[in-house]
Amino acid sequence: MPRPLWSGAISFGLVTIPTKIISATEDHSIHFRRVHLEDMGRVRTRKVCELDEKELSQEEIGKGYEVSKGEVVPVTDRELQEMPLPTAKAIEIVAFVDAGSIDPVRIGESYYLGADGQVAAKPYTLLRKALERSDKVAIAKWAWHGRERLGLLQVREGAIVLHAMHWPDEVRSPESLAPRPVELEESEIEQAVQLAESMTTDDITQFRDHYRDALEELIEAKSEGKERPEPAERGGAGEGGQVMDLMAALNASVTAAKEKRGESGEDATVHDIRPRKKSTAKKPAAKKTATKKSRASKPAKKRSAS
Repeated sequence: MPRPLWSGAISFGLVTIPTKIISATEDHSIHFRRVHLEDMGRVRTRKVCELDEKELSQEEIGKGYEVSKGEVVPVTDRELQEMPLPTAKAIEIVAFVDAGSIDPVRIGESYYLGADGQVAAKPYTLLRKALERSDKVAIAKWAWHGRERLGLLQVREGAIVLHAMHWPDEVRSPESLAPRPVELEESEIEQAVQLAESMTTDDITQFRDHYRDALEELIEAKSEGKERPEPAERGGAGEGGQVMDLMAALNASVTAAKEKRGESGEDATVHDIRPRKKSTAKKPAAKKTATKKSRASKPAKKRSAS
């Protein structure tokens, strides 16, 4: 069992549930040290004042907020500790909402909430059952690292999970990212839908971090004095700036997806594709079509998501 990151209580109306926060995920990334290449000595970051270029100890370093260019207001740790923080040792449930109403963009890190002692067993189970039976999630306020945060509680395999959430004003609007309106033919949309259907799976545990696997092999080989493993062939997204034949790419992608799933049949099309309507948009020259088709057939070597 990993070490608890926080201990306190869930406040559920008049019900108090002693609990502790345990990280729900593990970091399996490979971390490197900065080293001096000549002798492999570790290189550390020096804390230097940019005004007098003096190296500082941790006791000489404090917090400051830049209110305007060149004007910094100091804020002490004591002042921060005296700030009102009613949820300092409590996860206060403030509302229940339908799970489908939560924007996934607002969900951040996830933590398990463990019952802290036998006294917590009954109220913990009560809250879990209420969440399961109502098919809702709980919105809560809690304190973490000296600031108040918003959280979401839901049930996973018999345990209550706390998801950190962004406040509404912390989520940027994607409005400016949308492309300009374009013309799409119905046949193109049908093929895109069919591609999605052919790639549908119920098992997302099949995906692996192939980059980390290859990096572990490289580190193991170098530590044992062996030759560097042959790098795996990288799948490319094609040459940049090229205009592709969208229908050819979709047809080839559907065929590749069906072959990968072991489905037989030469014709990957489910719906009858009507002849393409003439569009006023500029199209690539006809003599390039064969080249585009051959390039579009490459998705058969699709990379696994990581």
